[in-house]
Amino acid sequence: MPDRTLPSFDLKRNFKRVKEEIMEALERVLESQHFILGPEVKAFEEEVASYLGVEHAIGCASGSDALLLALMALDISEGDEVITTPYTFFATASCIARLGARPVFVDVEPDTYNISVDGIKNALSERTKAILPVHLFGQMVKVEEIKEVAPGITIVEDAAQAIGAVRFVDGKAIKAGTFGELACFSFFPTKNLGAYGDGGMVVAKSKKLADRIFRLRVHGAGRQYMHEEIGINSRLDALQAAILRVRLRHLEIWNEERRKAAFRYDLLIAEKGLNEWVTPPRADEHNHHTYHQYVVRCQRRDQLQKFLQDKGITTRVYYPVPLHLQKCFQYLGYKEGQFPVSESLSKESLALPMFPEITPEEQEWVIDSIRQFYLK
Repeated sequence: MPDRTLPSFDLKRNFKRVKEEIMEALERVLESQHFILGPEVKAFEEEVASYLGVEHAIGCASGSDALLLALMALDISEGDEVITTPYTFFATASCIARLGARPVFVDVEPDTYNISVDGIKNALSERTKAILPVHLFGQMVKVEEIKEVAPGITIVEDAAQAIGAVRFVDGKAIKAGTFGELACFSFFPTKNLGAYGDGGMVVAKSKKLADRIFRLRVHGAGRQYMHEEIGINSRLDALQAAILRVRLRHLEIWNEERRKAAFRYDLLIAEKGLNEWVTPPRADEHNHHTYHQYVVRCQRRDQLQKFLQDKGITTRVYYPVPLHLQKCFQYLGYKEGQFPVSESLSKESLALPMFPEITPEEQEWVIDSIRQFYLK
């Protein structure tokens, strides 16, 4: 066993910083005995809407459900195409397929790992019903360029990993979740704004879409037991909402701590002379990256990961098999080699430990260990 360990994300350290506030919030809910939706969820929805500067926010059971609800609200169905990326979490594409529509994959950029705008342009067809770009690892896509190449096409942002991320366009700050007709967030525990269980949210520009999502999350009911359409059961519970209300107050501080940690990693990789083997992630000059993950490209990735694990350092691979090569999507007819950047990232990418409380000493240990691997 190694003498010390470093997790990829330390939830316990983060909890200690807000424990008193969290316990007060939980006690408030327990005293109320109101656990499903209700005033806590409504308050959280209003606070997220205010934080983002949008009109409508709808809490739901998970980020995966948020994506599904968004596409349901747009009547995505059989015969429709939705353009997205194969280098992302499974739910981005499964929500399309579950509705009978066709995921149309587009490769990603080699430096930001985000969807290629040129790829989107080339993938447009008469059947394109929506574009589902992913703000991957906490960095926004080129929102203004997507709108330019696909005017009139509905955009649904997968902002599951990017709450608090910002892109500057013509001097204007655009927050993740505010440029598409709809946007989806995840509050999985390890996210920058994480619950202590599952949780998600859809934000909407129009009241019409928002009202429909409010219905769809409760079995399509406008009033209790009165079902206007067939929806799903996807409600954010009050305990998670109360926890998230506390954590939202600290989000900007934690995101800034992540940025500082990422900057330290960048410096250490350069100072230790690792650029020959390790390529750090690139933050687009127009972006305010929130570093949900700090993902490098590296040589002999799998051997390096095992070496680090033996030393007690936990790393993660996002994502080992791109979606177009997953067994369940074989019916789409994609072949190996069609999306070379995504495929190379699946073989080379490695997420180093990243969380607000990581110390400079721990980061130096990580980079020194990587250097030891390549120089041995």
